[in-house]
Amino acid sequence: MTLVLGPLARRTTWRRWSHLVVGGALLMPYWFLAISLIPVLPIGSNFVESVLMLLVMPGAATFVTGLVPTVRLLEGSLAKELLAGPAAALVPGSARTWESRVRAGAWFTLHLFAGVVVSGLSLAVPPFALVLLLAPAVGWDTRFMEAWGWRDYWPQWPSPFAGLVALAALLAVIVGAGALLSRLAPRFLGPSAAERLAAVQARAVKLAERNRLARELHDSVGHALSVVTLQAGAAGRVLDSDPAFAREALGAIEESARAALEDLDHVLGLLREDPSRTAPQPTLADLGRLLEQTRIAGVKLDSEVGAEVGQVPAAVSREAYRIVQEGLTNALRHAGKVPVRLRLGVVGERLEMEMSNPLGAPGGEASRHGGGRGLDGIRERVTVLRGEMSAGPEEGGWRIHVSLPLRSGT
Repeated sequence: MTLVLGPLARRTTWRRWSHLVVGGALLMPYWFLAISLIPVLPIGSNFVESVLMLLVMPGAATFVTGLVPTVRLLEGSLAKELLAGPAAALVPGSARTWESRVRAGAWFTLHLFAGVVVSGLSLAVPPFALVLLLAPAVGWDTRFMEAWGWRDYWPQWPSPFAGLVALAALLAVIVGAGALLSRLAPRFLGPSAAERLAAVQARAVKLAERNRLARELHDSVGHALSVVTLQAGAAGRVLDSDPAFAREALGAIEESARAALEDLDHVLGLLREDPSRTAPQPTLADLGRLLEQTRIAGVKLDSEVGAEVGQVPAAVSREAYRIVQEGLTNALRHAGKVPVRLRLGVVGERLEMEMSNPLGAPGGEASRHGGGRGLDGIRERVTVLRGEMSAGPEEGGWRIHVSLPLRSGT
């Protein structure tokens, strides 16, 4: 009957039958154990002994075995490979909670008992169907036919049809049992609600870390490349007329490129989960070098940094450095070498930062540096620290104001 099925369906049916037969074979040791122990007990009832021997003791033993954590891993792998369908999406893993162990024990019991039923039918039905198919054409011995329940007064012409029906019924049982187990496997062997929640939390933590690394890479390397571009252009224009400034600009380019490579190496090491790498952590203590590099690029920078910023908590100091860096990068990219005004200081319990610059000429040099997601990155950092931010055009220029609570870094 499987000839009427497509190649894929036949392959799936064969694999599911193999899964069931494996379950039937695994149940045999439990039956042998029951056959050895039950007759020793003083029960006195053949019916009770049969129930205990065939159902109760093997069922209890398989369920207890299924409580072993690794059984869930083995059964999940077996179901994923052989059952196909919904079971193909299983992620095999050991049981880590008692709820998962109980579900795995119930699945192990269901798998083994369904397997032994299908295995028994697979052994008994094909010979019976063969006898029925050949009955009209073979002169069977009367005792042989009576052994199969045949009577002389029964007509033999319907027997081939009955044989085909028996084979079709066997195939239907195999397909149905395999499809049912494939649908039930995710419920018994799939993750529990607690495991799904833990997996979602782990993915969220990993995504947040990757986003943080992306911001670090964007801010550090993006700023370095913007500054290097302007420094190289300035050095090229004054190479003959002002060699001293050109040498200073080239030195700044070398320093900026080296710092960018260090930041890139750190971030790539973290993405590779290299424990020997640590994330670059510049703070406001490094702000002087950042401002000097920006000035060497040809930007007229008017900065006023309060001395008290050195006492800012480390977490706020790190994020504030990146915010200033990204603000300068945005000015270089979108406005060019326009005057930039920076004010940074502590007011009460908050770190206040204000940066402003004139808008660049449309189609000017800055427009060739492309866009980015600088404001989004700044807003993400401010949100993490529960701060406030405003950015936008103001009186013919561009102004960014950021206010960060100092307590958010403790």
